[in-house]
Amino acid sequence: MRRTRVTAVLTAALGLLTAAGLTFSAGAAAAAPSPTGAAHSQKRVCAVAPAGAAACEAHVVTDARTGRPAATTSYAAGYSPAQLTGVYGPFGSGAPTVAVVDAYANPNAAGDLAAYRTQFGLGTARLTQVNQTGGSISTVAGDTGWGQEEDLDLQMVSAICPACGILYVGASSASFSDLAAAVTTAKNLGAAVISNSYGGAEFKGETSWSNWNIPGVAVTVAAGDNGYGVQFPAASAGAIAVGGTTLTLTSTGARASETVWSGTGSGCSAYVGKPSWQHDTACTRRTVTDVAAVADPSTGVAVYDSYGSTGGANWLVFGGTSVAAPIVGAVFARDGVPTTGYAAANLYANATSLYDVTSGSNGTCTSKRSTATAYLCTARTGYDGPTGNGTPKGLALPF
Repeated sequence: MRRTRVTAVLTAALGLLTAAGLTFSAGAAAAAPSPTGAAHSQKRVCAVAPAGAAACEAHVVTDARTGRPAATTSYAAGYSPAQLTGVYGPFGSGAPTVAVVDAYANPNAAGDLAAYRTQFGLGTARLTQVNQTGGSISTVAGDTGWGQEEDLDLQMVSAICPACGILYVGASSASFSDLAAAVTTAKNLGAAVISNSYGGAEFKGETSWSNWNIPGVAVTVAAGDNGYGVQFPAASAGAIAVGGTTLTLTSTGARASETVWSGTGSGCSAYVGKPSWQHDTACTRRTVTDVAAVADPSTGVAVYDSYGSTGGANWLVFGGTSVAAPIVGAVFARDGVPTTGYAAANLYANATSLYDVTSGSNGTCTSKRSTATAYLCTARTGYDGPTGNGTPKGLALPF
């Protein structure tokens, strides 16, 4: 279990909050840091997926001594909506429907979302929840890990685009067939953006799954949290594969630095052909990723979850590319989704509208004979695997 680094910048202290045996530094509502120091670690909330299925990509910050989530009874840590929009921008005025697709359902999701939005003054959510065929969400079984993923996704969409309507489509299971059906339902119900925070190992038959390739819809997919390597459906040619970063802020909430998160996925797909808008030279097939946003649990985001928590300690800090995918999806919703063609192509045509991440690595991808593939796992000026064309930098994307 990786221990988090001291990365977030501490703001003016309002006092000390002790919960679950842990001490956090409490900051202003718009500037609280993530938990820091050797007392914290992190863990996945979903089990590794078997063949033919996906796992959610959420990671929760934990007490390194007990392994339990570092939960508090009131908001104390994790980046807030004001901090996220301060970096990734509140500029666009779009408010279409953003769909979130996950497996299973969280019976507390609507209440948890309301608590999050109330804490940060985001108003009342426009939330609709359905099953994978568009029927009642009550027919979908609950699952604690995926339920926490649902909370994370709904709340990150709210953080970036509070005016957007949110459609949750819960797949009956974590199988690719059920998740694909849920994505198709989200498309058929008119979502402009479909966020997917899950993935599994690539497999030979993946090219037959076209559900995540939808022209005129921004389909974001988490790139994975296992370091260098490619997952499906992030490898889908028409999807927007979203990598992860370590984001630190100044005392005023501006971006101090943004580097590759060591856990983010990236690389060269084993099966999917190269889309026409990609021009990197060391991968003849589809290269992952296209874009990135914060994902490192050590610079994680605040989430309210009453489904997987106990004792009224419902505020947690989450990371993983599960954070990045809905953030980028909400940026598209806010700034504009192309009505024709694949939205991913616009990230290449308008790369200068993104913040170029130029440092950090997520593994080893070179051989002794050649370093030509280094960009697949190491940041550089311009396009690279771990962060694609970069991260939103607070300017409306010119779509």
